[in-house]
Amino acid sequence: MGNKVKSIGLIGLGMVAGVAASFQFSAIAQKVGGAPLPLEELRQLSDVFGLIKSDYVENVDDKKLLTEAISGMVSSLDPHSVYLDKKAFREMRETVAGRFVGIGVEVGLEDGYIKVVSPIEDTPAFKAGIKAGDLITRIDGTLIKGMSLDESVKKMRGEPHSKVSVTISRKDEDKPLVFNITREEIRVQSVKAKIIEPGYAWVRISQFQEPTVEDMAKKITALYQQDPHIKGLVLDLRNDPGGVVPGAIGVSAAFLPRDTVIVSTNGQLPTSKETFYGRQEFYAPRAKNDPLAKLPAALKEVPMVVLVNAGSASASEIVAGALQDYKRATIMGAQTFGKGSVQTLRQLTADTAVKLTTARYYTPKNRAIQARGITPDLLVDETAEGGDLDRLRVREADLQRHLGNDKDPDGEAKAAARDVLEDEQRLAAAAKKSKPVEFGSKEDFQLAQAINHFKGLPVLLSKAEAKPASDVGETKSDSLPKAGDKQPALQPPVKSK
Repeated sequence: MGNKVKSIGLIGLGMVAGVAASFQFSAIAQKVGGAPLPLEELRQLSDVFGLIKSDYVENVDDKKLLTEAISGMVSSLDPHSVYLDKKAFREMRETVAGRFVGIGVEVGLEDGYIKVVSPIEDTPAFKAGIKAGDLITRIDGTLIKGMSLDESVKKMRGEPHSKVSVTISRKDEDKPLVFNITREEIRVQSVKAKIIEPGYAWVRISQFQEPTVEDMAKKITALYQQDPHIKGLVLDLRNDPGGVVPGAIGVSAAFLPRDTVIVSTNGQLPTSKETFYGRQEFYAPRAKNDPLAKLPAALKEVPMVVLVNAGSASASEIVAGALQDYKRATIMGAQTFGKGSVQTLRQLTADTAVKLTTARYYTPKNRAIQARGITPDLLVDETAEGGDLDRLRVREADLQRHLGNDKDPDGEAKAAARDVLEDEQRLAAAAKKSKPVEFGSKEDFQLAQAINHFKGLPVLLSKAEAKPASDVGETKSDSLPKAGDKQPALQPPVKSK
């Protein structure tokens, strides 16, 4: 059964789970997957390669030409299939493992600069004195205003023990502060948790990594030691781009009965037609002990709200979809990203690979999330001022060459054709004035609405009306898949009045 987990190779938005396998090409092979090779087209490829080598204005390296040909071939398929060169492959493995080499800050964009959301404890940035709220204006002397977040982050990363200069603008300082920091390996904690107020807990997962299930179990256990009478738990998946799918299975399993169906997949390969259940072999196959075994029994019944938004993708949607299908939690926030495709890693060399889309995944009620996403039970704007900014965010259905939704193509079209904005200038102005929401803070509007929901107080809904889960591409059958003889009945959490 452990081989099934290895075979799925599921990943979410640039992160991978599974075991790599090698492509093997025979020089005399005449067929691929049972189909004849397109020999005429391959001859054309060879001819073009020869023309470039003989006629191009400058000499071009053979390796560069062939690498770019592979990259172009793979990237033409869909937005999530990609060739990973040495650097990209290394970064992907670091992300999955929850570690990287850098200075140790969580960052976001503000006014064109990089804002420090929080320095990670016991990292070089933390020890150097960088604080939450600092604006990073230069990296190694290079002005970063207008630079993309990803590009800025790459500049702060590097080799272990190498140095980087970071220029900071701090609110209470008259002059810029310059920090010369030595990069170190950073281990990222993907789970945060705290008691918001007596009886109400908040658990945030920023991305699904290999240690996520174990980290979440430890933090939830600590919450119950702090407050044994938790009356409501908020699972925060906002801006969680996904990650390793065994992590998503484990997080779902923590709140559902054992052996519950969490997610299924379907594609061309026999190994892509799988169903995954809430038991250890699917979320922690290599662990000696079940990381969920010692969780408080009350966790299976505590009322739950799951917070999602347009940045909640892939593995996040697996969790939200499963908890919604079983009516185990109230999903609150905005429509999710809509990445319901499966990627498998195929290693080419010791340090290069291809990440290839091989299947779609489905919720327990057989909903295909691809290019549609999860519709919340309660639509709640990001701030009290409204949810206009959510319309600026790109979703799966907006991406070129995205896979279609095989269960509900009409629903996909509706999702892609979002409301036309009548006043784009007003929206752009609102985006510039907006400040990043610090999730879990007193100013977190959606979290406040989740607490109101638990207490039976009015919840300030978005102007857009929430659709019931039954309208989100479900099949006609209302029955859920079963594991074993019978699935325990699950009761929905309390509803607001």
